[in-house]
Amino acid sequence: MKPNTILAAFLLMSGSAQVWAAPAPVSEAANSNQTLEERVSQLESMMRTRNLLQAELQQQLNLLQEEVSQVRGVTEEQSYKLEKVLQRQRELYQEIENRVSQAYDQSQSTAVTPDVTPEQAFSSNLSENEAYDRTVNMIMKDKRYDAAIPEFQSFLQQYPNSVYVPNAHYWLGQLFLIKSDDGKAKSHFATVVDNFPESNKRPEAMLKLGTILHKQGQAAEAKTLLNKLIKEYPSTTPAKLATERLAKM
Repeated sequence: MKPNTILAAFLLMSGSAQVWAAPAPVSEAANSNQTLEERVSQLESMMRTRNLLQAELQQQLNLLQEEVSQVRGVTEEQSYKLEKVLQRQRELYQEIENRVSQAYDQSQSTAVTPDVTPEQAFSSNLSENEAYDRTVNMIMKDKRYDAAIPEFQSFLQQYPNSVYVPNAHYWLGQLFLIKSDDGKAKSHFATVVDNFPESNKRPEAMLKLGTILHKQGQAAEAKTLLNKLIKEYPSTTPAKLATERLAKM
């Protein structure tokens, strides 16, 4: 065997795993026993192999791009959910301010009632206020949304004539919305709308109830309720939101 042929064979065996670093066709081309057609065929075979590798790499790149898109979608969804939670928290903070104002007004009115002693009025109101305050704090301070549901339900059973009854129904509706239980949320919002016309939570309850009705495919009922909200509470924020939602229906 000729020395240059031996050298070519040695290079071919030692560099077979380094196709990209040292092109094997040079050593193969040095073999004088191969015809030109055989050399061309071998080069074409190597080109096809390289093209297959490139195609596989491109496929892997496409898969990575799809995974990145999926991760981006999940991130956007989580951001949307976070904004919803923050919105609910802002509403709950507003509820605390309303409750404090109501409790103050009630204490002022009972103080001048002649046929009820101060001790009796204070004791009764304190128990009711403490129960309601404790339940609201489970939402505002402790973020125990699931635990707040049975507490509100217990409050409604213990104080069926409380001034906070419509508020309790409203917040139960909100809590069930968080749990994606539209059926129970709908029931509590409907209670506020139908039974407590003087409640300051009624406009918001009408808006939420209309949204649920539309989501459940009851578009006509939803439009009727939202139009009623706009007519009865024309200058409120819920009425403005109702106008925007009607425009999208």
